[in-house]
Amino acid sequence: MALDELQSLLERLRGRRILCVGDLMVDRYVYGEVSRISPEAPIPVMLRRSEAVMLGGVGNVARNLAALGAQAVLCGVIGDDPSGSEAVELALAEGDGVDARLVVDGGRPTITKTRFVAGGQQLLRLDAEESAPPTPEAERALAEELAAAAEGAGAILISDYAKGAISDRIIAAAHAAGQASGAPVIVDPKGLSFAKYGPADLIKPNAKELSLVVNLPVNTDEEAEVALKAALEACSAKAILVTRAGAGMSLAVRGAPVRHFRARARAVFDVSGAGDTCLAALGAGLAASSELEDAVRLAILASGVVVAKPGTAVVTPAELRDAELGARLQQLEHKLADLEEARAQVARWRAAGLRVGFTNGCFDILHRGHVAYLAQARSWCDRLVVGLNSDASIRRLKGESRPVNDLESRALVLAGLGSVDLVAPFEDDTPIKLIEGLRPDVLIKGADYTVETVVGSDFVLGYGGEVRLAPLVEGYSTTKAIARMSKAG
Repeated sequence: MALDELQSLLERLRGRRILCVGDLMVDRYVYGEVSRISPEAPIPVMLRRSEAVMLGGVGNVARNLAALGAQAVLCGVIGDDPSGSEAVELALAEGDGVDARLVVDGGRPTITKTRFVAGGQQLLRLDAEESAPPTPEAERALAEELAAAAEGAGAILISDYAKGAISDRIIAAAHAAGQASGAPVIVDPKGLSFAKYGPADLIKPNAKELSLVVNLPVNTDEEAEVALKAALEACSAKAILVTRAGAGMSLAVRGAPVRHFRARARAVFDVSGAGDTCLAALGAGLAASSELEDAVRLAILASGVVVAKPGTAVVTPAELRDAELGARLQQLEHKLADLEEARAQVARWRAAGLRVGFTNGCFDILHRGHVAYLAQARSWCDRLVVGLNSDASIRRLKGESRPVNDLESRALVLAGLGSVDLVAPFEDDTPIKLIEGLRPDVLIKGADYTVETVVGSDFVLGYGGEVRLAPLVEGYSTTKAIARMSKAG
C-alpha cells in the first residue's frame, strides 16, 4: 500500500463506528527478575518489579480500533466480580474511542489471564475462566446490546475465543444487524467448523485453525489454496483469509482464484494479541474502504508492527506510517551499490539481454531539470545506473559550502525515481572507475557537453558502446536554486 493511500485510508477511518462482539478478557502482566531456583522445588523464583493490566480478547480488538482512530463499540460479558469491575474501568480509560456495552453475568467469572514475565520471556500463564455459555438472560441482553449498537456501524467484528460468548443466537444477531446496517461481518473463529458462523463476509483463521478444520496441511502456497477451497465448500462464508505468520496471508473469495499477500520480515518479540490486531485492522480497512485487498494489506502492516511489541499491544496510525515509510526506504536502499555490487547487478541484467545505461552527477538539490534529464536517459536503455559524487568529491569540485544534502539523502532521493535503477556513489572527481568497471552500453551526459568532453567517452566508444547527450531544461540548476533560497532567506 502506497504511503498516500495509507494516509487516505486512515483519514477516512477517523471516527468511523465499528462494532466488536465476543469473549472479553482482562490481561494482566506481572514483570520481574529471576536470579535463583527455589529451594522448595525445581522452579524459578521471580522477584516482582511491576504490573500492567489491559483489556484482552474482544477488548483488545476494541483497543486497537480506538488506537487507529475509529470509534469501537464493545459488546461482551463480564462477571460480577473484581475483575469485571476492573474491565469496566479499563474500558472507561480508553476514553471516547471505546463505547463499552458490557453485560454482567453473575453466574461466571470474568475471564482473566495473568502472565508472569522475566527477561522478556513468559514463565507462566494463569487463567481464571469458565468456558461455558452465559445465562439465557445474559445472552438475550448481549444480543439486544449488539442490535442497538450496530446502527451506523461500518463493520461488525466477531471475536470468538471459544469461551462461550459467541453462541448461535449472538451469531444470528450479528448477521441480522449486518443486514440492517449494510456492515460486513468479519469473524475471528475457533473450533472445528466454520459453518456455524453462517454467511459471514470474511472468516479469518490462522494456519493451524484452518488446518484443523479441513484436516489438511497449510505449509505452502499450494497447500493453502487446497485448504481454503475445501473450507469454502464446507461453509457459507463469502471469503476466508488465512494468516500464515512469516509467509503472509492467503485470501480465498468465493468464485475467484486464491491470492497470496506477502509479509515483510520483522523481528518478533511477542505474538500475544496479534490476531486481535489483525481482526481490528481488517475491520478498519473494510469500514474505511470497499476494497478487501486494502483491508488485507492494512492487516499485514499492523500485524507486523504489533508482534515487535511486548504484551497485548495496540498499533497507532503514526506507527503504521513509520512502518510503511521504513519499508519503502528499505526498498530504495536495495538500489544503492558500491562498484562490486553494481558490477554484479549489471552482469545479471546483461545475462537477461538488457541494455545498460550510465550517467553521473552531484544531484545535490533535485529539481525539474534533473527529473526530465534522467527520464530521457532511461528512455535510451533498459536499466539506468547513476554514478553519484560523494560529499568529499563535491566539496573539491564545488567548494566547502556544498553539498547542501549529504550523500545518503541524495542517494535515497535518486533511488526513489522510477527512471533510476541503481545508484553507485564514487569518491573520485570523475566516475571513470565506475565506467570502466561497468562497461555501459550507452554513456549519457547533458547537452552542455560534447561527446569528446564526456569523461569515459573514448573508453565506451572503443568497445562499441554509444555516447548520447540529453537535452537540458532551460532555467533549472542547483546553483540557481541555492541562489533563490539565499534571497528568500
